[in-house]
Amino acid sequence: MFTVITHSPEETWELAKRLAPKLSKGDLIDLSGDLGAGKTVFAKGLAEGLGIDGPVTSPTFTIIKEYEGRLPLYHFDVYRLTSPDELEELGADEYFYGEGVSVIEWGNRVEELLPDERLTIKILRLVDDSFRRVEIIPYGDRWRQKVDSWLLGD
Repeated sequence: MFTVITHSPEETWELAKRLAPKLSKGDLIDLSGDLGAGKTVFAKGLAEGLGIDGPVTSPTFTIIKEYEGRLPLYHFDVYRLTSPDELEELGADEYFYGEGVSVIEWGNRVEELLPDERLTIKILRLVDDSFRRVEIIPYGDRWRQKVDSWLLGD
């Protein structure tokens, strides 16, 4: 596990933006953290890094939004789902193993459906509300290599 402290939403955004060039089709990022912790801010940074123009908003009520960039971005928010079965019914596997990058806010609620190889990012508020502890947990060799390259440099 790696830990990064960010001091503002802009730093969280930039952290995600720097990850985007490392991403490839079929990558899945599982975001967790309390309401308002910065999950959507992280997703917006990824979107910018993937060359996505236009506003990126949380798909809280629609469950999934798709954006086109260097790679398609499939942005999920599963907070309102009552069971993992609902995500399965939406054809989640087609997204997870498709041509783009899947980002799942509240992924811990559907963990049993997520691929074994994935990147889990936990965003936690610190005492000062603008500070965040970003815990980065790569699952699988491919993700460990990507995270090393992202955080430690090429």
